[in-house]
This record gives sequence, structure tokens and C-alpha cells, in this order.
Amino acid sequence: MRNKRFLVVLVGALIFGVLAAVTVSKYLSKAQAFSRNLTNVAVAKVEIPIGSKIVAEQITVVQFPKESTPDGTYDSVEKLAGRVAVVTIAAREPITEARLAPEGTAAGLSAVIPEGYRAMTVKVDDAAGISGFIQPGTMVDVVVTIDPAEGASRQDPVSKIVLQNIKVLASGQNIDKPENEREANSVKAVTLQVTPEQAEKLALASAEGKLQLVMRNQIDQGDEQTPGVNKRNLLTGDTAMPAPDPGSLKSEQPKSESK
Repeated sequence: MRNKRFLVVLVGALIFGVLAAVTVSKYLSKAQAFSRNLTNVAVAKVEIPIGSKIVAEQITVVQFPKESTPDGTYDSVEKLAGRVAVVTIAAREPITEARLAPEGTAAGLSAVIPEGYRAMTVKVDDAAGISGFIQPGTMVDVVVTIDPAEGASRQDPVSKIVLQNIKVLASGQNIDKPENEREANSVKAVTLQVTPEQAEKLALASAEGKLQLVMRNQIDQGDEQTPGVNKRNLLTGDTAMPAPDPGSLKSEQPKSESK
């Protein structure tokens, strides 16, 4: 009887041993297959500000599944040291080629200017700068109030949108968003991203008239052609328009009733 019980226990132990060995073997095989499917990806240890030169201490290398790895990543710290970020890179975010300026680019504002564009600074006050809401990355239109040329039939000042959908590159000396409201409100100049032709218009507008920046929605890329306004047009009044919901698209906005 004892021998029979011993035999049952021995057979049970052998069965459980075999099952354990098979389970461990499958687990190790899956682990090896998973590790073979991993690749090294360089990510930011800390937030890397826009326009700054990357140093090795800001980067670490982690493993990503190959199918989940973003395009344009790097697999080592050495390949990234000295490159310049053209956008703010968040901590633990993979660093990709699309977020970097070309090799050899100097740090600072010049790194974030696209090819074919220029950076031009204009003075602003609390009114023209929309009380500190104009920050890097904001899209604005430029309005100028200017006296007509001598000899024109009408001598009243004219207000006209001269540039549309212009990106703000910097507010004051800051090419990133300010950390606090006081810093935003203390800005006395903004730097705009313009084409050479737009730079010529902006230079003349700032020299001959008074500039006003008009903020627009980031996704609003529309071209609005207006005739401008003088004193006579101004005194004709305007038509009441239903107030749209915040952030709504033009197609979603209520239409004014015709009289």
C-alpha cells in the first residue's frame, strides 16, 4: 500500500515537473522572440526647449517594439549630441529627425526659421500685442493704420490688413512660451516669420503707420480679402452677427439674418 502511494506521488511529481519544464521553455522562447523584436531608441530624459543644442546628458536609450517605433528615430546618444531641436521635445519622448534642424545648424532663433523665410521683429505695446497673449507659435494677421499718399483724393487715415496667417517665432527674447503671465505681459517686441516679400511690406507698414496684430485660430488658414476702412466707412456702422461658439469652424457658425 505504501509503495503504491509512493508510486502515485512520484508519478504526480514527474508530471508536474514536465509541465513546469514545458511552461518555462515556452516562456523563455516567447521572451527571446520578444527581445529579438526590440530596437534601441533615443529618448529625451528631460524637456529639451525649442532652438536649443542637445547635449548627451539630456538623452537616454530605451527599447521599443520594432512595429511601434516612430520613423526617423536614433539608436544612440552620440548621433544626437550637438543637434538643435526645432520644436520643444517633451521628457520621455522619442527624438526623431523631423524634430531636428539640419546638421551644423547653430542654436537659437535661426534654427527654427524654415528655408525661404525670414525672421523680422516689430515693436508692440499691450494693445498691439493683445495684452501678452501673443506667444511663440501664435498665428496673427497684421493690420496697419496709415495716412494715404500725398495727392490722394481722400486724406483720411486708412486701416487695412496687409499680412495674413503670419507665425510668431518669438516674443521678446523668448522663442518658447513664457513660463508666467508677468513675463508674457512685459514683452515689447515680437518676431514674425515672413517671406522676403512680406518683410518688405512689414518694413514699410511699420515705418509709415501704426501696426496692430490680430490673433487667429491655429487651424484657420483662410484668406480674407478686405477693402480696408477709412473714417467715412467707419461711420456707416456694422451689421450685428450672432456670436459663434469658441473654436468653431466657419461652416459651423450661425449665419446672420438678411434684412
